Amino acid sequence: MFRKMTMAAILGLSLAGPTMAMAAGAPSGATGNTAEAPAAPPAFMSPAWAQDLCTAWNNSPTLTEKLAGSWAKNSGSKGYKVMEVSDSDMKTTPPVQLEVALKGGKAECIYGGPIKVTKLNYNYDYKMWATTHNWRHMGSPMVAMMWGDLKFKGPKMEAMENMGPFGAFLKLVKDVPATVPAS
Repeated sequence: MFRKMTMAAILGLSLAGPTMAMAAGAPSGATGNTAEAPAAPPAFMSPAWAQDLCTAWNNSPTLTEKLAGSWAKNSGSKGYKVMEVSDSDMKTTPPVQLEVALKGGKAECIYGGPIKVTKLNYNYDYKMWATTHNWRHMGSPMVAMMWGDLKFKGPKMEAMENMGPFGAFLKLVKDVPATVPAS
């Protein structure tokens, strides 16, 4: 490519347009290719990623069915639980929230995005944080909490009673497509 651009400059030819397009990986006008590249996934811990996480929650029978009992019902007067999630490495990225409510006998995520509820009640709401590396390599929730890889505030006994579904949630955090900062 460098050789092509140098020769074009020496000969005074205008190859910059198609050459730049090829360098950027964009189709040149000569090929007639108008297909667009697929969109990159949203940034990890962004509001758009939280929306995708909410959708993934609703597609998980483990979360929607196994948390539809006492876990979803323990939501205070709001009628929904708040789960605030953040990455402790991403100091300038604000946390995101999920809201989960009992709908049609299932624990459904009804909101995923930027923080709406600023005052959490840790009798039924959760706040969870970990480093980027730990989020992306999280295993068992029990082990993660025991080793300090995952930190959280919230009803600890309730969390202990729901380790299986909680593990499914942690798997979603790492499996939902995202542009992740290098760790």
